[in-house]
Amino acid sequence: MTKKYLVIGNPIDHSLSPELHNYWFKNNKIDAVYEKKEINKNEIEELITKIRKKEINGINVTVPFKNLVVPFLDRLTPEADITKSVNTISLENDGVVGYNTDIAGFELAIRYKKYDVNNKKILIIGAGGVVPSIIYSLKKMSPNKIFLMNRTKDKAENIKKQFKEIEILNWNQTYDMDMIINATSVGLNETEKLEIDLGKFGKNKFFYDVIYKPKETLFLKEAKKLGNQTENGKMMFIYQAHQAFFIWNKTLPKIDQEVINLVEI
Repeated sequence: MTKKYLVIGNPIDHSLSPELHNYWFKNNKIDAVYEKKEINKNEIEELITKIRKKEINGINVTVPFKNLVVPFLDRLTPEADITKSVNTISLENDGVVGYNTDIAGFELAIRYKKYDVNNKKILIIGAGGVVPSIIYSLKKMSPNKIFLMNRTKDKAENIKKQFKEIEILNWNQTYDMDMIINATSVGLNETEKLEIDLGKFGKNKFFYDVIYKPKETLFLKEAKKLGNQTENGKMMFIYQAHQAFFIWNKTLPKIDQEVINLVEI
């Protein structure tokens, strides 16, 4: 019987998860199909019930549901529990389990880029569902200090309750940073712009955007023009999917140039 997997979000059109997972299913001769589904908050419970009934075998979760799915699950892995962020859901013997593969995804992507976080000052812009995962991942790489800035300061303060060592900055307040991460969804639409003067950070910095489609957001274009190193969220996306695929299928698919090309649409 064909297994069924989904990625849920709102919006969801931009997601390339089906291309990636269906490619890996085919290559690993697994009888399964992976689709994307735009949902509203009130549909979460029904989807989790479908997992319990084995009508759906697994779900990936993207914006804005990474926190919102948590109350409907039976158990969280330790990393998902600390971050209160879930991007992979699986049915196991003891019920419906929430995983966070964004943490490993981010760390592996930064290591792939050969960027050394050790002793660096890092600014994260945004306070959405992926931010706790990025903070958790960065902490393992021994930065000097992590700063957080969000238009709605309250949301940033909530994250500080989880990670007391981070420092909150006012919107558009700039300091000398080594790495600047856009963790907002601003940029999914190619005309959207973060109202932040990137020139204030100086040159030769590392600008990272969690978005992978479009390939180059306005944030990255502007940073590159100013003489900085830039990277999009492509490898983070591939690595988090790679980890999710293993959770569901107990096999690690290959990450080769063909896989990378699938995400470089």
